[in-house]
Amino acid sequence: MRNVSIIGVGQTPVAKHENQSIQSLARNACRAALSDADVDHVDAIYVGNMLSSEVTGQSHLGPLIASELSNDGVECLTVNAACGSGGAVVRQAVMAVASGTHEVVLAVGVEKMTGIARETLTRALAAAADFEREVTNDASFITLNALLMQRYLYEYNAMRMDFSVFAEVAHQNAVFNPNARLRSECSKEQYLTSPMVADPIGLYDASPIGDGAAAVVICSEEFAKKRDNVVNVIGSASATDTLSVQQRKDPLWLQAAEDSTRAAMDQAGVCHDDIDLLELHDAFTIIAALSLESSGFTARGTAPQFARERGIDRKGGLPVGTFGGLKARGHPVGASGAYQVVEAALQLRGQAGPNQVRNPSIAMTQSIGGSGATVVTHILQRST
Repeated sequence: MRNVSIIGVGQTPVAKHENQSIQSLARNACRAALSDADVDHVDAIYVGNMLSSEVTGQSHLGPLIASELSNDGVECLTVNAACGSGGAVVRQAVMAVASGTHEVVLAVGVEKMTGIARETLTRALAAAADFEREVTNDASFITLNALLMQRYLYEYNAMRMDFSVFAEVAHQNAVFNPNARLRSECSKEQYLTSPMVADPIGLYDASPIGDGAAAVVICSEEFAKKRDNVVNVIGSASATDTLSVQQRKDPLWLQAAEDSTRAAMDQAGVCHDDIDLLELHDAFTIIAALSLESSGFTARGTAPQFARERGIDRKGGLPVGTFGGLKARGHPVGASGAYQVVEAALQLRGQAGPNQVRNPSIAMTQSIGGSGATVVTHILQRST
């Protein structure tokens, strides 16, 4: 397998883009990434998306976006791994280059979620859960995560207020991110007094939806030679768990997060202490905690304490969600994993502006589809 590099990144703000189609969002992010990479043609275009066919009526996005970029004729396909689609499409591109099939590949995650009837959107999102065991019993991702959080509070004798740190840090980081949906701070008082969505999940426990696209240009290490601002992909792994939460031996353990983290770290030849920053899938504060624990960064039941005492902010021991994460940057579901890779690359390139982490060398991103059913982990390293 060949070594793989990232030479271009691009993104759109996560917002209500009322006057933009899904192809225009993708086009803008892709053009930014291509310009950043200083290339105008690629060998393949891979698109990560979850909802387009259900909520916009548009499927088969690959050829559509290729035409928007005047790259007709190249290999195109769409990857759907639910909320993990953005991470999965980056992995697809990494594998295509690593295998020697292609030299330069464009991966883009895109989602159009606003301006859609709430019932339509809720139904489409729920399709990523187990229809027979969960959806037919009126479960949604909010209620499933509420059950997980209830169980966590019970099992570990924790309090809801312990989770406020995840929201506080995410909002602090989003303030200086011009592409973030929620660019305002969140205090502990705001967290505790916010409206309850599904007990014990309150408004600040959940990430906001939005429209957005993020893209990366991935190439062989040889192609990347003599270029500036190169980031190397030194680990890439994906793992799965049961789609239904109730079928798992331990609902408070994301087995696919453990497995994909171990595989990516083994491939990269790194350990947990080598990770300088982590972009995790904080769609809900409970998932942020479970991700830290299942990925091995903290022991069971201690993630909130770890976050508060050791620090997950940009100056802490393990900076998390350095541009606001899903929680405050926003969660355009099929694109979120691609945003993570873009943001981690910017950190490693020293181009994060006010959000810059001090001298990072190695970053990890982790994108989750469903309630932990698909987990894609990447480990990136600054080129020396």
